[in-house]
Amino acid sequence: MKTLSIRELHAHTGKWVREAAASREPLIVLDRGRPTARLLPFAEDDSKSFAMRRSVKGFDQLPEITVDSGAFLEEDRK
Repeated sequence: MKTLSIRELHAHTGKWVREAAASREPLIVLDRGRPTARLLPFAEDDSKSFAMRRSVKGFDQLPEITVDSGAFLEEDRK
């Protein structure tokens, strides 16, 4: 099992997240040499996949959003 310090995780978060996903093994995060957290790869069966969410009854009948939500919020805040 691979270990890394909080400093390493902070400096190269993307690298370590990709490594955890690719290795299919947890990475242990150390705080001053003590294990404090575990970075685990995500498993699709842990939650509903996007394809499953799209098959919810009535999903295809929802209106398509064509407005930029950021612009809408900005206008609303004026």
